[in-house]
Amino acid sequence: MRIQSTPIVLPTTALPQRPRLAVTLGDPAGIGPEVVLKALAEPRLTSTCEVTVVGSQRLLRQAYLQLKRQQSLGDREAEPLADPEQLLILDLLLNQATESQITVGAGNAASGAASFAYLETAIARTLAGEFDGIVTAPIAKSAWKAAGHEYPGQTELLAERSETQRFGMLFVARSPHSNWTLRTLLATTHIPLRQVPDVLTPELMTAKLELLAACLQQDFGLSTPRIAIAGLNPHSGEQGQLGREEQEWLIPWLEQARCQWPQLQLEGPVPPDTLWVKPGQAWYGAAGADSSAHDAYLALYHDQGLIPVKLLAFDRAINTTIGLPFVRTSPDHGTAFDIAGRGVANANSMKAAVQLAAELAGRRMKSFPST
Repeated sequence: MRIQSTPIVLPTTALPQRPRLAVTLGDPAGIGPEVVLKALAEPRLTSTCEVTVVGSQRLLRQAYLQLKRQQSLGDREAEPLADPEQLLILDLLLNQATESQITVGAGNAASGAASFAYLETAIARTLAGEFDGIVTAPIAKSAWKAAGHEYPGQTELLAERSETQRFGMLFVARSPHSNWTLRTLLATTHIPLRQVPDVLTPELMTAKLELLAACLQQDFGLSTPRIAIAGLNPHSGEQGQLGREEQEWLIPWLEQARCQWPQLQLEGPVPPDTLWVKPGQAWYGAAGADSSAHDAYLALYHDQGLIPVKLLAFDRAINTTIGLPFVRTSPDHGTAFDIAGRGVANANSMKAAVQLAAELAGRRMKSFPST
């Protein structure tokens, strides 16, 4: 597939007052274009950052017109949409054969190739200094694979292209009930459950804790963060009766970590079934819960961390990749091909992703101004 990039002219003056964000369209056959248009219609978001949409202008325009038609036929109040004519777009031109194969609601090799190219371009331009961060709309891993790109997801491509060896998936969500912020890092991500005990090692935990501590201090301004670390087994092993991992290495590792990082307040291993009680209370604004909840939670495997995150904040959680040389955030949902083009996609997570990226990039700009 031939993809041609239309250049954009960016300022060459001193450090911009607002962070510059690249927002990718994700899979054009999914809800990515819709949630991008809905998010960028929010003046409170676009006033805090300079946004460039990375994708195909023609496809974005088609999505806009389709959504406007849906709104005209609906019987509910129409949600505002950004007009593509008013957006700064880094237009990646698809050849006609490829574009003709992209059908809204059906991810395939063509849509996978397009979404891969959007992210590739955003990464390259960010590494070149044109952007301070990237916000990625969702892609379909199956579509990437059909297009010949063998990556578990966008996170791994971001790490590869930025030559980042240590990185992590941190999920962030701000409660609409209490304004308390939930932060959850996964020690392991997309691997079979039966492999988790073998992949988890003291070395891996050290690497993840280092990433988490640096992120909390640099990006969130927490100098002495409180971090809860999950146990692996029910009741954290019940002193070896329900599993030996805690006794054999997790507890000794945690004791050593407390000595190594005295500025961190580490609690654990907390039994997984009680780990999320305080966050749940803090999320819904129970009296005093926000002060007893932790600043961050280190979960040991995918579902241990993401079931509670999605239960509390399915339409608000944000995936931010920590360890990269730039900010990257993404809504914590998929392409939702089944509702693509119908105008009913919830854009709250995309809005939150743009807002968080602007906040984090802005904080980094203040902490590390260019010389």
